[in-house]
Amino acid sequence: MKSTTLALILALASATAADLSQAVAEKPANSEQLALLTDKRIKESSGLAPSLRTPDLLWTLNDSGGPTTLYALTTQGQTLGEIKVNNAENVDWEDLASGPNAEGQPTLFIADIGDNKKARPSIQIYEIPEPEITPNAKPKKIPPTRTWNLRYPDGPANAETLLAHPKTGRLHILTKTLLGTATLYSVPATHQPDTVQVLEKITTLNFPLLNKTGKRPIDNLMTTGGSLSSDANRLVIATYNSLYEWTLPDGQLTAQALDATPIRIDPPLTRQMEAVCYQPNTYHLLFTSEDLPTPLYRLQRN
Repeated sequence: MKSTTLALILALASATAADLSQAVAEKPANSEQLALLTDKRIKESSGLAPSLRTPDLLWTLNDSGGPTTLYALTTQGQTLGEIKVNNAENVDWEDLASGPNAEGQPTLFIADIGDNKKARPSIQIYEIPEPEITPNAKPKKIPPTRTWNLRYPDGPANAETLLAHPKTGRLHILTKTLLGTATLYSVPATHQPDTVQVLEKITTLNFPLLNKTGKRPIDNLMTTGGSLSSDANRLVIATYNSLYEWTLPDGQLTAQALDATPIRIDPPLTRQMEAVCYQPNTYHLLFTSEDLPTPLYRLQRN
């Protein structure tokens, strides 16, 4: 695509989307590498979620086409256990979130929402109860307690970001495009089994081209993950080379809240950052990258 054509398309997109080119850039983030992940089973860490049962435990998963398996990691990089999700399919698993289910119990939400060709008539989110994990335990086999079958109101879309509200469990999906436009949709509040439910459009964001050593400017256009803080007062969205953070005054994902100018955080360079979450009860950020070995970083936040 010629640069002039790309610029025109981006300009048209920004006319109807919140423009993030004015995001306030912070100084280089205060970061530390907590561990180096080397487990060959986790080749494409594409989602990261904090455990709601075990301190300093994280959950991750692999990208599309792999086994329907979740992995429990310590913040020192040790794989403590795994869950095999029965009665599920990994078409294109792209993100993972933790939060309460409708009954208020700790739950893991698996986002099978990738659709690079924009050809899927529906996408899925699998709910499983978060189990207790003990060292050297045998792999657990758990079927979903709920499978959300969903479709967009305006046709298929690609997405890599799932958000679970830490208080209510309400789910949201943020789409990903090559042009920087990302649309936020809410999942219906009530699950209807055996029905393809329609997502509700909330707002659209427009991510800018950005120069960063070791990355292409277009890498900043593509959203790759996100998370809400434990108190729901902050939201972070990742691209391949930046982290954007909003303050949510009422702890709600609304168009008005996301229309505010976010902070842009410049994280350490990674090969392909696709997984980010808040450390529980803090605003510190944890993130990994695809491919092995991959560092597990923590970004100190106030």
